[in-house]
Amino acid sequence: MTETPQKLAADEPKLADKLSPSAAITDFGIDTTSMSTSEAIRDYFSRLKAGQLGSLPALLGLVVLVILFSALSDFFFTLNNIANLLAQGAGQTIIAMGIVYVLLLGEIDLSAGTASGVAGSVMALHFVRNGNLLGSLGSTVFFIFVAILAVAALLALFLRIWAGAALSLVALAIVLSGVTANPWIEMLFAICVGAAIGCITGFLVSKIGMPSFVVTLALFIVWQGVILQFIGEGGTLNISNSDVLNKVANGNLSIAGSWALAIVGAGGFAGVTLGRHFSRLKRGLVVQPTPLALAKVGAVAVIAAVSTYLFTLNRAANSNVVIQGVPYVVPIVLVLLTIGTYVLNRTRYGRHIYAVGGNREAARRAGINVDKIRASVFVICSTVAAIGAIVYSSKVGSVDPQAGGLNTLLFAVGGAVIGGTSLFGGKGRLFDAVIGGMVLAVVANGLGLLKQPVAVQNIITGLVLLLAATVDALSRRRAAVSAR
Repeated sequence: MTETPQKLAADEPKLADKLSPSAAITDFGIDTTSMSTSEAIRDYFSRLKAGQLGSLPALLGLVVLVILFSALSDFFFTLNNIANLLAQGAGQTIIAMGIVYVLLLGEIDLSAGTASGVAGSVMALHFVRNGNLLGSLGSTVFFIFVAILAVAALLALFLRIWAGAALSLVALAIVLSGVTANPWIEMLFAICVGAAIGCITGFLVSKIGMPSFVVTLALFIVWQGVILQFIGEGGTLNISNSDVLNKVANGNLSIAGSWALAIVGAGGFAGVTLGRHFSRLKRGLVVQPTPLALAKVGAVAVIAAVSTYLFTLNRAANSNVVIQGVPYVVPIVLVLLTIGTYVLNRTRYGRHIYAVGGNREAARRAGINVDKIRASVFVICSTVAAIGAIVYSSKVGSVDPQAGGLNTLLFAVGGAVIGGTSLFGGKGRLFDAVIGGMVLAVVANGLGLLKQPVAVQNIITGLVLLLAATVDALSRRRAAVSAR
């Protein structure tokens, strides 16, 4: 008997729920029956044995690396180095957060790094040339650039990705208006260009049907050429003379602002976690044991308080200089993490992403617009990559023809995979990218302090990524065996 479209549409929420992260909780969550605290802990370890490891290997690896480098270098675990480490790794971590959306569908975006480089280069070029892109690029390149933004907007409208269309049109308006340089306009411009790039990539993958590996590999090369065209061979665009752009990655919150961030962050986490917990408990729904929920909230509050106190101390090596406060990159990453996690876990769109990543054909039969979902994740990826470009460009103070190239993409993809996001789709969280990004940042920072050559850094980083991919493959095999 053939199922009607109405019946399939009615089954959509059930399918999405089955394929959502709540169906494969890897912490102390319970998705079937209520348990006591001891039973929940035993169930958690049973899940680990079944191959549902989540970000645990990355967390353990991070702890081991911190202990190792702290023992080998006296400077590694100082406040100044920890703050620098956060700023150094923030750019690639943010790009990795965008890549998570693509990986959840079992796709790949090899152009995310150079797409971020294009966004960073147009931001810097618009700033340095005081908005005169026509004079900087020449009429031919300028009008090609305008045409690409217009096409991106039309493709987004065709795909019904309204946010992508709106951001592409904003980029087009900034280019054509010749608005004078303003750091806030430049950052908005970079984000809008990133969204436009994502619209083009998403259309080629979802509507033309080209494999994402081939499309994004080709665009990786294309965007490298675009960056070189914008900046010029051997050229560099300096943005360090902008106080706002410079402070994105190098500035710090005030002491009051730092404590406000801690209170809002920890308080918001407690409110959402406990509010949802007791609401479900009141309605007789399944929840994790209350002591575990309270312990999770308490741990976040303690970490926030201790970290904030340490960062509010003066960490300058020179006694005549005062450097204190939580780095700006921390709230930037936290805001992206909070918004992205909410979208993936608490919205229909997020459930659809997990559904398509888990089983594309089943998602299509349930009435999900698979093409739109596939295209939209590339828009998100490139948009978030542009934010990563802003942070990275701020940290180094300039943009050059190598922006977004070299190891930027490899480290971004590696950060997502090392943190626990599966390359096979359907499994992962934005938090995974944050943990994986921290692991890679610690490796690079620690080996740099030990004055190891680039060759050694690349070998060790590659081995860490290989180990993460191995763990992912073995855990999936283990989970498949346990499910039989």
